[in-house]
Amino acid sequence: QTFSLEQNYPNPFNPATKIQYSLESAAQVSLRVYNLIGQEVATLVDDRQDAGSYTVSFNAGNSTPGLSSGVYFLRLDAGSFVSTRKLVLMK
Repeated sequence: QTFSLEQNYPNPFNPATKIQYSLESAAQVSLRVYNLIGQEVATLVDDRQDAGSYTVSFNAGNSTPGLSSGVYFLRLDAGSFVSTRKLVLMK
């Protein structure tokens, strides 16, 4: 098992998607969604987690305010591991 951030499914999505990631060892985990200009639009995880595989649901319709169609970035920070994926929301 290694640190990894998988591509969300489905992608493009409307309004919900699932995100899977794996942790090689216990770490402080931050999983956040950003818009194209780098503003944080959602925090999905901000907690210490044990090694293992995790699945998180993201519903763009529940964001405040609701997100518009477009490209967003998903960033996973877990200890020294950092990974970013592109999300596409199509309404």
